[in-house]
Amino acid sequence: MTVTQAVCLVGGRGTRLGALTDDTPKPMLPVGGKPFLDYIVHEARRFGLLKLLFLTGYRSEAIEQRYAGRRFGQLEVEVVVEPAPAGTAGALVNAADKLDPAFFMMNGDSFFDFNWLSLAPALARPGWKLHAALASGIEGSRYGRVDLQDGTIRGFRPEGPAGQPINAGIYLVRKTVVADIKASPCSLEREIMPVLAERGELLGTAAEGSFIDIGIPDDFARAQTLLPAYMKRPAAFLDRDGVLNRDDGYVHRPDQIVWVPGALEAVRWLNDRGYYVFVVTNQGGVAHGYYTENHVHELHFWMQQQLQTAGAHIDAFEHSPFHPEGKVEAYRRESELRKPQAGMLHKLQREWTVDLGRSFMVGDRDSDVEAAKAGGVPGHKFAAGNLLEFVKKIAGP
Repeated sequence: MTVTQAVCLVGGRGTRLGALTDDTPKPMLPVGGKPFLDYIVHEARRFGLLKLLFLTGYRSEAIEQRYAGRRFGQLEVEVVVEPAPAGTAGALVNAADKLDPAFFMMNGDSFFDFNWLSLAPALARPGWKLHAALASGIEGSRYGRVDLQDGTIRGFRPEGPAGQPINAGIYLVRKTVVADIKASPCSLEREIMPVLAERGELLGTAAEGSFIDIGIPDDFARAQTLLPAYMKRPAAFLDRDGVLNRDDGYVHRPDQIVWVPGALEAVRWLNDRGYYVFVVTNQGGVAHGYYTENHVHELHFWMQQQLQTAGAHIDAFEHSPFHPEGKVEAYRRESELRKPQAGMLHKLQREWTVDLGRSFMVGDRDSDVEAAKAGGVPGHKFAAGNLLEFVKKIAGP
């Protein structure tokens, strides 16, 4: 099973922020010059998800106006308005007919710099209903603490040692949990999760990363600089054929893919260390008429699903279908997108906030290295071997 849906809880008002939320729902307050929810959309999109469901309540019209029915790349957003305040668990019951068998869920007023997909491999295990992301190393007495033992959450404490993690408000959820919600309004955190913990049905994964909850004035102010800074991160630009998968010549179907040793692990390693991971691939086979751009998109979607089973993802795929000697007229030309030109790298740099000083590219041909140089990043030629080991030598242990 793979996960393609995220569900974001945005029903509350945010009374601790006072007059700021009199006319604006808390998740729509501006952070770094744009609504806080834009950061949630960004995360759901880059993790390769296809659907984002906002479960709204207080002043939902602002959220509906900005997001309802819109697409952000391949991510489609839907808004469900609760008829009356239902709490974080009751909101799931209200939207039950729109939930996938498994989905990511997050609070709409907090942000954790965490690889959501690292929760996904647990889908191969039976016996649990919710898998929570936990933030380690967080100071402050206002956060409750989580008792985590061998990957299972055993309980919660209103306060606890700073060494214990906190609930970061990001979850992988099996829809079967809805059957445990017997009343509305109902709190997922206070009423449902403690019961799951008692039954051994609540998993937890702790990680270190930037965490911010905009629910109080001090942290709302701190988010104004923290979140824009988070968006700027190093990127690993990867060629596809010969780097991620074996280059067997004009590969365009899933049954032709043979992953390079260490490829899935390398992408996961980069994800977990905060890199954007981009694929930039020449696909001259489109120009030659061997396959279509739809084949390219379908293959990349399949690759994304395969990566998810390893807890990994590609933030964006770029391909160049052009070739100066192509047989298909629409694609028979030179293009700045075709390596060794750097058009694909420049496009990604325009669309994403990339820290070029810490970025790099891996390819298997001289044209990849040339494209990297033209794109302002170091280029590294990968001939053979284990991709994870190769990447670690470039980016550090």
